[in-house]
Amino acid sequence: MLEIYIDGDAFPNLLKPIILRQIEKYGIKTYVLANKKINIGKSKNIHYMIVDAGADEADNKIVEMLQEGDLVITADIPLADRVIDKNAHAIDHRGELYSKDNIKQYLAMRNLMESIREMGEVTKGPKPFGQKDAELFANQLNMFLQKWVLK
Repeated sequence: MLEIYIDGDAFPNLLKPIILRQIEKYGIKTYVLANKKINIGKSKNIHYMIVDAGADEADNKIVEMLQEGDLVITADIPLADRVIDKNAHAIDHRGELYSKDNIKQYLAMRNLMESIREMGEVTKGPKPFGQKDAELFANQLNMFLQKWVLK
């Protein structure tokens, strides 16, 4: 049975009611991992885990726990790459479904932008997260769950 892992450290508040509804609708066992207390909502299906402080502690624990076919919700592209390598699935907060076909391109672009910033260039960050992003996420999550939970 599919399980969901949420990289909770930067999880947008707008997405909390969306994911909670889907978890409850399908009865999906879900883990929320972060280095501080994060509250998605109350549900017997949600298990909260606080990991040690550190840049990749939550990421490492998610990769350690997840199984093939599971879903990870994260905006962290290197984590999404590791998830795809384990034949699992990853969706970002703006509704992008990462896959074997696109993850290396996203990773290369992320690494390029990081290199440019390290050389002292000022780059634009992502646009502010808004309602449209939440809707794109909700649509992608719904399509994913209908395909993978109901099959």
